[in-house]
Amino acid sequence: METIPKWTLDPVPGTAEYEVPLPDGLSREPSALLAAHARVLAALSGEREVTVGYVAAKGERPRPCPLTVGTSSWHDLLDQIREAGADLAAQGAEDEPAAFETVLDPHGGRGPEDTVLHVAFEEHTLRLRYRTDVLDADAAARIAGYHLTVLAQLAVDPDAEPGRQSLLSDDELRFQLDGLAGPHRELPDRRVHELFEARVLAHPDAVAAVQGDQEWSYQELNSRANQLGRALLTRGLRREDVVAVVMERDLDWMAAVLAVLKAGGVYLPIEPHFPAERIAATLARAGCELVLTEDGSTATLDGADTDARVLHVDTAYAENHPDSDLGVPVSAGQLAYIYFTSGSTGEPKGAMCEHAGFLNHVHAKLDDLGVGEGQVVAQTAPQCFDISLWQLVSALLVGGRTLLVAQEVILDVPRFVDTITGGRVNVLQVVPSYLEAVLAELEQRPRELPDLHCVSVTGEAVKKELVERWFAAEPGIRLVNAYGLTETSDDTNHEVMSRVPDQDRVPLGRPVANVRVYVVDEDLSPVPLGAPGEIVFSGVCVGRGYVNDPDRTRAAFTTDPYRPGERLYRSGDHGRWLPDGKLEFLGRRDSQVKIRGFRIEIGEIENALLRVPGVRDGAVVVVGGTRLVAFCAGSARFDSGAVRERLAVSLPAYMVPSAVHWRESLPLTANGKTDRKTLTGLAGELDASGNGSGAGRGTHAPGTASERRVAAAWAQVLGIPGDRIGRRDHFFDRGGTSLAAVKLAIALDRAITLKDVTRHPVLADLAGLLDTPAAS
Repeated sequence: METIPKWTLDPVPGTAEYEVPLPDGLSREPSALLAAHARVLAALSGEREVTVGYVAAKGERPRPCPLTVGTSSWHDLLDQIREAGADLAAQGAEDEPAAFETVLDPHGGRGPEDTVLHVAFEEHTLRLRYRTDVLDADAAARIAGYHLTVLAQLAVDPDAEPGRQSLLSDDELRFQLDGLAGPHRELPDRRVHELFEARVLAHPDAVAAVQGDQEWSYQELNSRANQLGRALLTRGLRREDVVAVVMERDLDWMAAVLAVLKAGGVYLPIEPHFPAERIAATLARAGCELVLTEDGSTATLDGADTDARVLHVDTAYAENHPDSDLGVPVSAGQLAYIYFTSGSTGEPKGAMCEHAGFLNHVHAKLDDLGVGEGQVVAQTAPQCFDISLWQLVSALLVGGRTLLVAQEVILDVPRFVDTITGGRVNVLQVVPSYLEAVLAELEQRPRELPDLHCVSVTGEAVKKELVERWFAAEPGIRLVNAYGLTETSDDTNHEVMSRVPDQDRVPLGRPVANVRVYVVDEDLSPVPLGAPGEIVFSGVCVGRGYVNDPDRTRAAFTTDPYRPGERLYRSGDHGRWLPDGKLEFLGRRDSQVKIRGFRIEIGEIENALLRVPGVRDGAVVVVGGTRLVAFCAGSARFDSGAVRERLAVSLPAYMVPSAVHWRESLPLTANGKTDRKTLTGLAGELDASGNGSGAGRGTHAPGTASERRVAAAWAQVLGIPGDRIGRRDHFFDRGGTSLAAVKLAIALDRAITLKDVTRHPVLADLAGLLDTPAAS
């Protein structure tokens, strides 16, 4: 990343100057000026190590002067500068001019014209010359102000730590805290389920939800939810008791979620196919004593080691409880739900969110995605994915309907597109990787999407190339980049697009109503506008923390230092503000990743890996942004399939690495840590070479025309060179996923199906289906 963040809405070629008088009492010593300049560059770049183009003597060319601006005192930084000055003097003048992004000239020279920022001191004046394609006049004035602020800090307290003192003026701080916050919006003093109940009274016979050929009216959905809610209350459910809902995504699931909220309980979603060990751990951590489930969803639940009572929805319905509204008082600050996310310690953590944050998020979706009366919202996300909740209930608050899209439909992209079209869906949300599959289908088989007016992407960073493809195919359908975290009641930022953005990265957009976003340093002080920092959240969106997990709660949740009494959440995400007031995502600096929308802590997988018998050491890396690959060290080789099976006992399928490689020992860095960079490169090499099995060479090479066609499609979908794919290769062992299989079917013009890939994952066997179509 550049040292000087770009900050202008009107970039034009050329340069401009900004001058400001130097107040009395500030040091004009070159070492002090260099220290101040280094501190400003460190703040602007977000890096402690900076290189300054420094003019050591009047009339000389600038020379590189590397400095480290740490948490030591100004005295220590000045000592470092004196040593650097001695080194420069010993080196002598440079023969060839070097190019610098920034230059500091304490002697008042003019310097090279192509420098982004040239800072010079002349007598009683600080002069900045800057490129107008990078900075505007306001940005230049702020940077000049940072220099003056640092010089004043140095004069007042030379024993202070330069890295812990803010450079921001009062005006800039106020702008960052208030001017960049989401707009204020008065929320109704009612809960989500109460707003639904009001809609039931307004139009009881209108269709509320659709699943396949089955429809429920508002009255029927409400009636069933009320019956389930009373069944929970008769079993002793109290305020904020946790109820786990272990059900498929069907109409009864919808009623169950509403029932828990109506009864004053806390909704805890658990997918029926999760491993029994993980279900038991989740129930124990959440302190859950009551499970709501249905026939056909208890295969692993029955094997979970738990004392929680289990209630089947059919049993609850058969009890014939009254179906009128429960009328249980539920406050805005009451806990609404808990979603478990991956945890770096090896145990998932349950994020607790309150009704006020839940309602605020739903209203943001209604406003920005255009959900209104009569509109159809598709419910596509798995139960354990927090976006599933707004998809489920948002339409119910405004007189719309929810279309529940089955998982088998989602895994068949042509059928999915037909379902969205046939169901007259107006608003759809998917992860970017799935939108790519939808686009591939639309590009191969164009068709009208007459009712769809908004598609939201979330769960992982969206590439600009995908946005370009979307608007090339569907220029009349808005695309919304949604960003947020489970701990902040789901999405906090929306970038609503009707065309391709100008920036190289797709922005995250502005904060939604009642949400405050700060970009801060490690001390929670806002960084200069445009500088990179950690994204933190304040306001109604911030949840309570992690259930029964005080240590991890303290690590991520604290009090907003600028608004006493309000909670603040540290996301671990890094980003920066853009000149138009939008947020840009820059990545993470820890071991957390997002794959196909699921938030995954690498540490949790590695802890599970170390529990596998015979594994002495282990590491997991991400390849191509979409695949998890594990490396294990042990005294003896082991079967990689057996390791994956053991991991599947405690981890959901999306967290099980697609490949496991054995090594006698794992590579280490110079400081003794696992060398993940080397392992990532090695994973790519093993992937490309077919793990040394001879794939793609000699007798292993695809032989028939159909095999070569399938191999070419594998190469396209999996990102593996075609000459490294063998006829006996296994699709899922080479990194294939269910979504990759969907893309493979599209790449092969739907000559095969997802089930074909699952039943015949070996390339030669799959290619045989192309020769005998009747087999499909």
